[in-house]
Amino acid sequence: MPKFFDEMYADAAAGKVRSHYREFEAWLAEQPPETIAHKRAEADLIFRRVGITFAVYGNDAGTERLIPFDIIPRIITAAEWDKLEAGLAQRVRTLNMFIHDIYHDQNIVKAGVIPPEQIFKNAQYRPEMQGISVASDIYAHIAGVDIVRAGEGEFYVLEDNLRVPSGVSYMLEDRKMMMRLFPELFARYRVAPVAHYPDMLLDNLRSVAPTGVTDPTVVVMTPGMYNSAYFEHAFLAQQMGVELVEGKDLFVEGNAVYMRTTRGPRRVDVIYRRIDDDFLDPLAFRPDSSLGVPGLLSAYRAGMVTLTNAIGTGVADDKSIYPYVPDMVKFYLSEEPILNNVPTYQCRKKEDLAYTLANLPQLVVKEVHGAGGYGMLVGPASTKAEIEDFRQRLTAKPEGYIAQPTLALS
Repeated sequence: MPKFFDEMYADAAAGKVRSHYREFEAWLAEQPPETIAHKRAEADLIFRRVGITFAVYGNDAGTERLIPFDIIPRIITAAEWDKLEAGLAQRVRTLNMFIHDIYHDQNIVKAGVIPPEQIFKNAQYRPEMQGISVASDIYAHIAGVDIVRAGEGEFYVLEDNLRVPSGVSYMLEDRKMMMRLFPELFARYRVAPVAHYPDMLLDNLRSVAPTGVTDPTVVVMTPGMYNSAYFEHAFLAQQMGVELVEGKDLFVEGNAVYMRTTRGPRRVDVIYRRIDDDFLDPLAFRPDSSLGVPGLLSAYRAGMVTLTNAIGTGVADDKSIYPYVPDMVKFYLSEEPILNNVPTYQCRKKEDLAYTLANLPQLVVKEVHGAGGYGMLVGPASTKAEIEDFRQRLTAKPEGYIAQPTLALS
């Protein structure tokens, strides 16, 4: 197993603390162990009382779990954050240009940078979006890019989440909890605030309203209370001061979208949808969907409503496309990528498949169309039976998988 990067200690054996952790380490040394344990228990109690949980689904049913919360913070210096911010902005700008390109001129395909079958045979590619212009050419208004630090402290992008990114509410609640439990820490450190995220999100959503709309009505569209991220849907709607709606609360008339209210129909201009493409419109996608709004795609195509994120963004966060993102940066921006990809084996390639099959116990294998941690094998943590099961899957459908080395995360 490769050596992991220790966030706090430059040399743990010698007790050498990294400079930006010294103040925290001194504070931690002052705390009696029973105080830390009490604060930990208090956090769990509050999270459980308020209902800040998420569901993890197994084979049969969902299990409610408390949100992850670590009393030991991950401290990122301003210099490190500047690099991350620049790298993430570069990456998301590139991915937006890629999505616009494939639904319009397809220059990246014509240039031979990405094989056409990787796009047009991709389950996340939506031919219904071909030629549709979206506000400001922005498709991914909200991006959830997974960043990890490994080895000698280098940051890597683990994956890009552009379909229905989730999880920001838990980060906001974690910060609020830290400020409640340890206000003295925030007096010692100049910690960048995050509480204004809902205001920034609302400004973002309002900025992409349809042409001519000066005071847009924004809603958050949820699949309902049984969705694993329902807490977040309700939290963000409440924090932004907008309505939380389900598909049954909306209808389309004359290519405009309306919300049913006690005072009669109200026009909706921007929908922050937390529903997958397949379930958005039973007339265009899955006819058995009871979560969507009949006619929504027609209204969207007519430019009468904005959906965030746009339909069809999933093609850019599909794991079969992930290996090409560094090449996209060079193609669209003529720049070198600021953030690294994790080295990736594309199992559709004969040599990559052979390597993957020979090294399954040491690799992480992922379904290219998977999301949320499902459909993957973590070799070092898997049983022989699980490894053999994946070996059979890979052999039967190699184009459905990628593989990556196991990183020792910080």
